[in-house]
Amino acid sequence: MNNFMIIVFLAALLIGLSKGGFGGPVPVSMLTPLMSLIMPAAQAVGIVLPLLILGDAFALWIYWKTWDLRYIRMMLPMAVVGIVIGSALLGALASQDILFRRIIGTFTLSVVIYKFISSWISSLTYEPRNWHGYFVGWAAGFGSALANVGAPPFTAYMLLQKTSPTIFIGTTTLFFAIVNVLKIPGIFITGALTPHQFASVLWVIPVIPAGVWIGKRFVKWVNPQVFEWIMLGTLLVMSIFLLVYTPGK
Repeated sequence: MNNFMIIVFLAALLIGLSKGGFGGPVPVSMLTPLMSLIMPAAQAVGIVLPLLILGDAFALWIYWKTWDLRYIRMMLPMAVVGIVIGSALLGALASQDILFRRIIGTFTLSVVIYKFISSWISSLTYEPRNWHGYFVGWAAGFGSALANVGAPPFTAYMLLQKTSPTIFIGTTTLFFAIVNVLKIPGIFITGALTPHQFASVLWVIPVIPAGVWIGKRFVKWVNPQVFEWIMLGTLLVMSIFLLVYTPGK
């Protein structure tokens, strides 16, 4: 098994764990940095997308109709705008691998920062404004299209809504399932994903439901907070690596 197959296997397993309810969005945030260790950053963004969509299909089945469509209707139109802009920037940065790695490193670092302040965010006294939802929709669509990291603004906003955990997870699942499908044209147009690359990851499809099954049981067997801290530590190392490492030197 070569390095590519090992990384793709790990990526599919992390998606399954996350969609199975173990580790939240943190494992998914590791995918693009993980892939960028063995390929150009733009290709890493592209090749992760079909794996995410497969994971979304399983997550939708698990959390079917547990979402609140009010938030989807509010945020999705501006998310489309963010996807268009993010996809255009992805195409422009595809030939500037070092700069793009720095950007992905910054996005990855934002996930770590978000997790550290999430408890503080949820404790804030918040007065909702529609424009907050519009902006968050744009930011989530932009970050997802550019680097597969759209979760921090979206989850921070949803924490402030004080919804139940089930509605929180269901709404997040539906929103990003739609966003990921909407990213498909841009990913192919920019060349971040080719039909050959798409075919090269199809073998890993069975790993995702296996990861979902493992994730649902890991919640009972393993302390989720310990796992999350391990993932956050790994994300921090990856973000610093992407920010400072220059391939070929």
